[in-house]
Amino acid sequence: MNLTTGPLRGLAALTLTAVTASTMITTPVAAFAAESGTKSLHLRKGLTLTIPKSWKVYKVEKDWLRVVTGSCARPGASGFGFREPECDSFWVMGPEAIKKGDEFFNAYTPDRPFYPSTDVPPCPFDKDLSLIGYTLASKGLRQIGPGRKAYYRNWSGKCANHKVKYLNQREWFLPKSKILIIDQWNTPGLSTILKNATWS
Repeated sequence: MNLTTGPLRGLAALTLTAVTASTMITTPVAAFAAESGTKSLHLRKGLTLTIPKSWKVYKVEKDWLRVVTGSCARPGASGFGFREPECDSFWVMGPEAIKKGDEFFNAYTPDRPFYPSTDVPPCPFDKDLSLIGYTLASKGLRQIGPGRKAYYRNWSGKCANHKVKYLNQREWFLPKSKILIIDQWNTPGLSTILKNATWS
């Protein structure tokens, strides 16, 4: 099915639990170092993001990490995972999520928006609307720290039911590092945070 015209399809139920300082989307330990209003979020392959201290991090399952940046109706809700609406956030995905990140749980590629789904999901910012399709708004390469560039895609999504609203799903994909960052909320400052990331 073509996501630009047809409905999206659903995701298996996931359990959303808070990440502790010793939990991470990969085998290494995640550490959050707070300094002057920020903390360090250590991810796979040595990628480190400096994020505001107020942002909260939740591990959904292996290689599914949600960074909540504002209000969130149910940040710890189980059974929804990526489908949980009304939660200002962005995602950091690893290899297991990337393997099933397209329709019918096929592997994600930058040629189609991330959504491992077999039914019509709720709109990210309005649970009363359904997300019914995407079109490609822009693409290119974007800097993720020194010396690394990600495949960048900006997908325009349409939500509809009794009214119509639109969203943008921004994606940064690093195929060699097997890292995918997904933002459906136009998170303020995220592009700069990614550009200023570090690698170890």
